[in-house]
Amino acid sequence: MALRVAVVGAGSAGLISIKICVDEGLEPVCFESSDDIGGLWKFKDSPEPERTSIYRSLVVNTSKEMMCFSDFPMPADYPNYMHNSQLLQYFRLYAKHFDLLKYIHFQTTVRSVTPTADFSLSGQWDIVTVNRDGKEERQVFDAVLVCSGHYTQPILPLSEFPGHETFSGRCLHSWDYKDADAFRGKRVVVVGIGNSGGDIAVEISRAAEKTFLSTRQGAWVVSRMSNNGLPLDMTSITRLNNILMKLLPSNLVNWVAERSLNQKYDHRLYGLRPRHRLLDRRPLVNCDLPDQILQGALVMKPNLRAFRDSGVVFEDGTVEENIDAVVFCTGYKASFPFLPPALSGGPDKELTLYKRLFPPSLSKPTLAVMGLFQTKGPIQPIMEMQARWAVRVFSGLSRLPSEKKMLKVIEYTSIMTDFQSQIGVRPNLLRLMLRDPVLWVKVAFGPCTPYQYRLTGPGQWAGARQAILTQWDRVTQPFRTRAVPEPESRSSVLFSPLLLVLGGAVITAVLISKNETVPAQILDRCKIFLKDSWFTG
Repeated sequence: MALRVAVVGAGSAGLISIKICVDEGLEPVCFESSDDIGGLWKFKDSPEPERTSIYRSLVVNTSKEMMCFSDFPMPADYPNYMHNSQLLQYFRLYAKHFDLLKYIHFQTTVRSVTPTADFSLSGQWDIVTVNRDGKEERQVFDAVLVCSGHYTQPILPLSEFPGHETFSGRCLHSWDYKDADAFRGKRVVVVGIGNSGGDIAVEISRAAEKTFLSTRQGAWVVSRMSNNGLPLDMTSITRLNNILMKLLPSNLVNWVAERSLNQKYDHRLYGLRPRHRLLDRRPLVNCDLPDQILQGALVMKPNLRAFRDSGVVFEDGTVEENIDAVVFCTGYKASFPFLPPALSGGPDKELTLYKRLFPPSLSKPTLAVMGLFQTKGPIQPIMEMQARWAVRVFSGLSRLPSEKKMLKVIEYTSIMTDFQSQIGVRPNLLRLMLRDPVLWVKVAFGPCTPYQYRLTGPGQWAGARQAILTQWDRVTQPFRTRAVPEPESRSSVLFSPLLLVLGGAVITAVLISKNETVPAQILDRCKIFLKDSWFTG
């Protein structure tokens, strides 16, 4: 009999989990409290308690080729960075293609998840749900995948700021923010310089009389666009870059990268320069914020210190009067009230998870929590890897170590490499170079797109090779809206296919001798050359 797996939530992680359970011969039953799929990416005009909430204009910070499901490429005509409505449409296409909706119970809330009396032997869970009619139902499941998200409990730290009780303006969290219409002609302060804070400050500054962005530490700001107008993550998340980051001194890498950013606009001059180095934390992804500062529509300020009647006071002692609203972009607290309290063993009662996935306190690893991480790379590929690994653990095909060391920080390439090894889907580049040099060039010198983890091992997909060979075609497709004259091209011996193969073979051999993953990218112009050369097949 197939193992029954409860999937809590039908957002992106939930859809991935359902599909992978089906692929592995498990029986998924998904409980979704709303009336639709999409989770975080389902926009609603009014926020609902205990649910995620996004603003109307939200655009993803990860390009389509880096964030797509590994066996389902996004449509070629989709823009590289999508509006939230287009991403939701992609989820609908995915659910329809793999017939996932039949596994989902909509408007059904999970009330509690508790171990059964014989959990130490069976690893099973008692799950109590309530449907749309208020009917309560209890079922037993062999495993649980928690995919309900963690952007549901906004942190609004008003108590930290004296005078907020008598402040005449409006205070709200970004969870409540939908668009800038309510702030037209107003004077607004936005607190927090994460990605939401940057987006909301820019959007409000286009409608408000004056907008102030208050930050405690500042931020390094990067654009979605890389050299030649290509998506930043397609050119930066590569095996070669990962190797260089490990081999070169961090001070040198930081210096080079920060110097490159400051050549576009001086972060110190613009009031953005943070205390930390670029590689120490996630940068702010925002294409428009410096331009709004340059226009004077957006003013950078230090951390907020207090409220004063109709004004606010900042830590440097400056005061801004006649403030109509303060928008706090101060993050969220992960909350899973339906899980056993014993799993929340952290200092602040947060979940303690091995590899940010499995509660180490469980005698049987039959429960996993998806998506609880902060990383500099795409989130969805990591969640897919999490689901693939978790399902194999549930099925007894993978085992967890007896000693589980906790991860404090997740670095994207490292955690992806770890998951690849756990699942058995890590590409063998030496074998690939000998058997399929055309594909090897793309894998070894191209972006680490999710299709690479469907080339071999469990879950192998026959279309992975073609998806990799055509990935740059899907990147360029949205731009092909106007015919332009082609420039004359001249071949160069420095970038001949033969030299590229020989160079790649040397790098491969060196890295294999050091037991490292083989690199993945050379210079941008070489990448463009490869796309048009006979290597693409």
